[in-house]
Amino acid sequence: MAKACYIHIPFCDHICSYCDFCKLLYQKEWIASYLQALEKEIQEGYHHEVLDTLYIGGGTPSSLSNLELERLLQILQALKLSEHYEYTFECNIENIDEMKLRLLKQYGVNRISIGIETINPKLLRKLNRKHTKESIKNKIKMMKMVGYSNINVDLMYALPDESLEDVEKDIEFLLSLKVPHISTYSLILEPHTKLYIDGVKPIDEDLDFEMYQLIQKKIEQHGYIHYETSNYAKAGYESRHNCTYWNNEEYYGFGLGASGYYSGIRYENTRSLNHYLKGCYRLEEHTVSKLEKMQNEMILGLRKVEGVNRELFVLKYGYKIEEVFPIQELLDSGKLIDQNGFLTIPAAYQYLANEILIYFI
Repeated sequence: MAKACYIHIPFCDHICSYCDFCKLLYQKEWIASYLQALEKEIQEGYHHEVLDTLYIGGGTPSSLSNLELERLLQILQALKLSEHYEYTFECNIENIDEMKLRLLKQYGVNRISIGIETINPKLLRKLNRKHTKESIKNKIKMMKMVGYSNINVDLMYALPDESLEDVEKDIEFLLSLKVPHISTYSLILEPHTKLYIDGVKPIDEDLDFEMYQLIQKKIEQHGYIHYETSNYAKAGYESRHNCTYWNNEEYYGFGLGASGYYSGIRYENTRSLNHYLKGCYRLEEHTVSKLEKMQNEMILGLRKVEGVNRELFVLKYGYKIEEVFPIQELLDSGKLIDQNGFLTIPAAYQYLANEILIYFI
């Protein structure tokens, strides 16, 4: 049974040079048809569970006009939310305004997530981002004035030609915004993105690691809890929606290119707008075996700093972790530790988490 739902809005005012998500340049004539198809997919696929979290992502959901956005929000009222729900809306600084924020508030959105990435003008141009330090400060101030206390900002590092000093300035600026959640991502040069096509190369691995350490140190010094490999939050502001993924729990995914996990089936929607508008939503479905569920429990759960609950693993699958996976070598080497009933990756190895997670595939 799903207690979370992701909604994908693929439209963007401009295409960022690093983005590999399902996205399309905003075309007004497509929006009404897309929202109609989305409504139909929800009507056919949603089984009326009460949801704890709802997340509108993209793309750039804030690229919709106020009328289009209100139509979307009306469609999503068909989804039942629990009393203490978390309802997140992703936005870009340049296309969010007070009227849009108040409209979101009116329909129950209580968490805003903003892709800032960097404040360095030279790097922003490389990423094809349009905001400035002043516009960020003004919009964050506006969000707080409208009544949003739960705000996330994204930081991207390991950018082309970026220095440690650049990263430090970005962190200090984000910390000055006094928001309760910060997500940090090392740039991955994905095929089909402009940076990849232009032949941009990854930065030196040692420098990437230094940036990771600097970010972790600076953010934790300001009272944030490092609760997942890439995420930091003030106490009580952890992303409940993303925890659904890391806890290997089921969730709905609706919209172009969305993925979901429901009734033991992982699925991915088509990225073809024509197919989607015709009602051909699914690209592929895969029934998850018990072994795959246990692998996912470890791979996703070990991203959390607290790790995987040993007792809960037995309750869910009927096996102890060590009866399924050869973890003794990892324990002996110190790459995994066993403490307080949790199996976890120690801080010294969190940066190398992917090399450790290979053991569970």
